[in-house]
Amino acid sequence: MMNEPPGVRPGRRPRLTRRGRAVLLVTAVLVAAAVVLVPVLLLTGGSDNEEKPSTLVVPEGRRATQVYASVDQALKKPSGTTRKAVATAHLTLPQAARGNPEGYLFPATYPVDSSTTPASLLSHMVNTANQRFGGERVSAGARPAGVTDYQTVTIASIVQAEAATADDMAKVARVVHNRLNLGMPLQMDSTLNYALNRSTLDTTHQDTKTDSPYNTYERKGLPPTPIGNPGEEAMNAAVNPSRGDWLYFVTVKAGDTRFTNKYAEHRKNVEEFNRNRAKSG
Repeated sequence: MMNEPPGVRPGRRPRLTRRGRAVLLVTAVLVAAAVVLVPVLLLTGGSDNEEKPSTLVVPEGRRATQVYASVDQALKKPSGTTRKAVATAHLTLPQAARGNPEGYLFPATYPVDSSTTPASLLSHMVNTANQRFGGERVSAGARPAGVTDYQTVTIASIVQAEAATADDMAKVARVVHNRLNLGMPLQMDSTLNYALNRSTLDTTHQDTKTDSPYNTYERKGLPPTPIGNPGEEAMNAAVNPSRGDWLYFVTVKAGDTRFTNKYAEHRKNVEEFNRNRAKSG
């Protein structure tokens, strides 16, 4: 995350998230193998010669579009089949979602057999999310913060994208709430990456001018939907953020995320990030 006051025009904005790091590492391997789609869901068990139960592993933070593509691959369906199945799957989503399951394709391990369909698998994911996210726990955390249950899932999706540990997740959640309370734009690169359908470590000044409701540099408040599918740790952080007055954060290096409420201190942390990046690249 990088936040600049009016008039400051950086050439590079820091972007280090657990998802970002994973994407860079996986992409390097897949490009060498001439594979285009990242396999978001991992198919295990069974073989071509015998009928054994298999499972699909959905990692935290994946976007719905990535999940759709991977379900198509895992179930050997034509590309776009799972996306189309959303309209007829009768998913139990909150009204605020308007039929969009983003945020509710819960990361977990799901059984797959010859009777599994895209619709049944999507339904299983959404029902699991409702079990984990529903109930008084989320509502009790949302009410004092002045957000809805659905917005809490949106916050959790941002937290999932921006942090790698439970402790950092709780701090990032606090940054989100602090900025919302002060009427500041969130300025999250993860939401902008969602708008641009990418995962990257760098965000340019031109990127921050993108015309999108997910551009939290230009628009205040939360994006209109979750930006991925958070796991339970991220939801716990969104419901129970740490106490603190932080407004800025940047992951200087793996395992070292700096939080502060002072812009000058944040700039120093960003400079250290850039030095570390230059050394490693």
